[in-house]
Amino acid sequence: MDYPIARRPGFDPPAEFAALRAEAPMCPVSLRHGQRAHLVTRYDDVRAVLRDHGRFSSDPSTPGFPQLRPVVDREAAPGSFLVTDPPEHTRYRRMLTGEFTVRRMAALRPEVERITAERLAALRSGPRPADLVTAFALPVPSDVICLLLGVPVSDQEFFSTRSRAHLDRSLSAERVRSALEELHGYLADLVRARRADPRDDLISRLVREPGLSDEEAVGMTVLLLVGGHETTANSIALSVLALQRERAWWDALVADPGLVENAVEELLRYLSPVHHGVVRAVAGEAAVGGTALGAGDGVIASLFAANRDPAAFPDPDRLDLRRNARAHLAFGSGVHQCVGHLLARLEMRVALRALVTGLPDLRLAVPFEDVEFRFDAPIYGLRSLPVTW
Repeated sequence: MDYPIARRPGFDPPAEFAALRAEAPMCPVSLRHGQRAHLVTRYDDVRAVLRDHGRFSSDPSTPGFPQLRPVVDREAAPGSFLVTDPPEHTRYRRMLTGEFTVRRMAALRPEVERITAERLAALRSGPRPADLVTAFALPVPSDVICLLLGVPVSDQEFFSTRSRAHLDRSLSAERVRSALEELHGYLADLVRARRADPRDDLISRLVREPGLSDEEAVGMTVLLLVGGHETTANSIALSVLALQRERAWWDALVADPGLVENAVEELLRYLSPVHHGVVRAVAGEAAVGGTALGAGDGVIASLFAANRDPAAFPDPDRLDLRRNARAHLAFGSGVHQCVGHLLARLEMRVALRALVTGLPDLRLAVPFEDVEFRFDAPIYGLRSLPVTW
């Protein structure tokens, strides 16, 4: 079986996942560069892989590391905490932990609400129909991450196009590499500027960390910039479409905005935006679901399949905003759980609450079947979402 498995328009994972969970929860798959790896689809197995950083390595230099991107990663770039193992990973994460605490998010909430209100006001005063992706879902998290990092909002278009190209798995390796080099060059200039003239932003605080090189600071910032807006922007747009698809749930949120907090957890489980999964290489020996693995074996832990596992979530293909879905794996698990998960949750809650209270009559401007999904990236989303009110 080739991986990734082709998606059909809509929110459901490929139908093959259900059969694999039941019959072949550790399924051999073929990857784009001729590699072989094991696809893990059961919730308990996926969670076990993600939480065992001793036997499952995130470092691309580990033999057998599955390569899903057009560009083959031979080793972790400096600062790329997403693809490093402890103790280096621990060192990087420690520098960021204080930036994304519950207390810091509470202090940031008024700014997120202000940004959201401004973008919603611009949407409401603009032409109809409007594209919710470009007018609201993308700008809100982009504005927030710009504020946090100290990136000028005026440069939003530059980093947004480069980050999307960086994640686009339909592009050639050359185009992906070029986009990433441009993004690195831009952020390298910004890091040097903050060393010379520090401000009250995350990059300025990063460059004050003892022993952190400019190259490492750039690598960390790339991950925060790309991950800090791309995932959340897609999650907001997909959430609105899912709620419009099942209009009774949109109406339930309009009637009771207090349901938004629980709804966000269920939407994250149901949508699972990181749909290609998380890759690991076996370091030493391990076993998953009774299958023995050895050094050099590659593993792909499917967050999407795990979040639709009926053993973890009864009737998993049904969207139920009153379900207790907090145990979902949309943000991963273990030491590599998304460092910005509290920020993403905050942005989604504020954005959805603003929409159901400020635009309760929001509706699709095209039939659902005409909405174009974007599946050619590790984080899926929508190319556009035409809406009116």
